[in-house]
Amino acid sequence: MTIETVRDFLAVHAPDIEILELPQSTATVELAAAGHGVAPAQIAKTLSLRIRDRIVLVVAGGTARLNNKKVKSVLGGKASMLPPQEVADLTGHPVGGVCPFGLANPLPIYCDLSLRAFAEVLPAAGSTNSALRITPARLAELVGAEWVDLCDVSGETASRSGLEQGEASS
Repeated sequence: MTIETVRDFLAVHAPDIEILELPQSTATVELAAAGHGVAPAQIAKTLSLRIRDRIVLVVAGGTARLNNKKVKSVLGGKASMLPPQEVADLTGHPVGGVCPFGLANPLPIYCDLSLRAFAEVLPAAGSTNSALRITPARLAELVGAEWVDLCDVSGETASRSGLEQGEASS
């Protein structure tokens, strides 16, 4: 499972979306932004989190930071990041290529409001050198995600999105 499961998912649910593969790694927000020529905030990072006894995925803007108080209020507990091997086992994607498409196991998916700062975002596509371009609304619709406010965003992203939340903090 990896980019092939994303290709299979897109073939069924969104055949018009093309996977973009680069020769170099795009496994971090900075590398992905540089590789695709976009602002780091436009990269849609997928976080694999444990909240009490549940595993969830949160898709957020690349420069957004989880706010622990918001996470606890919205999702009912403190979030902890999963170790890389558990991420790969649960999602079918390696760290740096995790996305909400073509998952190995069904998981609850949440899209943070930080994604709405852009008309188009770039989530990974199942490998450490792939991504795709998609509107935030379509991303959420394709994966059945719930929109939530879990992150703080930088001043630049906040002013672009109308979410005047101040400086990022965790």
